[in-house]
Amino acid sequence: MQKIMKSLLAGACATSLLLGSMASHAAEIRERTLRFAFQNVIEHPQGQGAQKFADLLTQSSGGKIKVRLFPGGTLGGDVQTVSALQGGTLDLTVLNSGILAAQAKDFAMLDFPFLFNNVAEAHAVIDGPVGQNLAAQLDSKGLISLGYWDLGFRNITNSKHPINKLEDMQGLKLRVIQSPIYLETFSALGANPVPMAFPEVYTGLEQHTIDGQENPFTVIEGSKFYEVQKYLSVTGHIFNPQSFIIGKKTWDRLNEDEKKLIKDAAVEAQVFQRKVTAQSMEKARGNLEKHVAVNDISPEEKDRFRERVQPVIEKFSKELDGSLVKMMYAEIAKVRAGQ
Repeated sequence: MQKIMKSLLAGACATSLLLGSMASHAAEIRERTLRFAFQNVIEHPQGQGAQKFADLLTQSSGGKIKVRLFPGGTLGGDVQTVSALQGGTLDLTVLNSGILAAQAKDFAMLDFPFLFNNVAEAHAVIDGPVGQNLAAQLDSKGLISLGYWDLGFRNITNSKHPINKLEDMQGLKLRVIQSPIYLETFSALGANPVPMAFPEVYTGLEQHTIDGQENPFTVIEGSKFYEVQKYLSVTGHIFNPQSFIIGKKTWDRLNEDEKKLIKDAAVEAQVFQRKVTAQSMEKARGNLEKHVAVNDISPEEKDRFRERVQPVIEKFSKELDGSLVKMMYAEIAKVRAGQ
């Protein structure tokens, strides 16, 4: 009888400890709201990815961690948003990875013009050791990487004329990302690049302070640039990996359980977002063809563009980690060899 009682007591104690442990573990997830700002509208693949992340995190935290979305650049352009993350007044953002060259200069290599021929090459770079190395460089800059999303290849719109050849670029006032490599790339192509925060672009096009801009199909469609542009030229000059980041000040306030939930939600949201982008590209092009004149640049003409910007690539390569640049080209070569 005593043995049975001891066994029952031991079982009760074990159950009590387990329940206590579970209760303690559950209590590790605290009530909080994370602020997530980005440049595109909620219907865009960027916005859909943000919404997916928010839904996943709210669900996995049992409703304790909520994510408030600020789409459409309502809290300012990417430069201001990154600064807010570093200062702790904002928690999350997703943006073109190359913009982070202002914090960690090696990110500029992802914006080398005509670097990638297709999405597979880009994914080989950002999902491999190059992407991991770049992400690690953000830690000391007040930012933590949560992964890479897609925005697709960038193309040029303008209100003057179609761009069929290199000479058609001459003198066009084109809005570009606030990044040195964009400025030098378009200067080399003969355009007059104008750095401008994204929320200002539509008005700039409407008021003709700029002739055009360059972005992926989904951004052009989602931002309704077709309302104030006449021509879309498919140049595919730069592929845009997107960096999904959280401010280090926010990150350091989280415990390990909360960090794990955020990381897990980020992994799942990345898969979802890339899939949405892939599905959206051709659909967006088709919709744009209903509003503006669309033309593709011939392979021969694209080679002229590529040759013209080669000095820009060489210049920036010298300013970056040479071994990392070599590694990037090696990853691209592996994909091409396997095709």
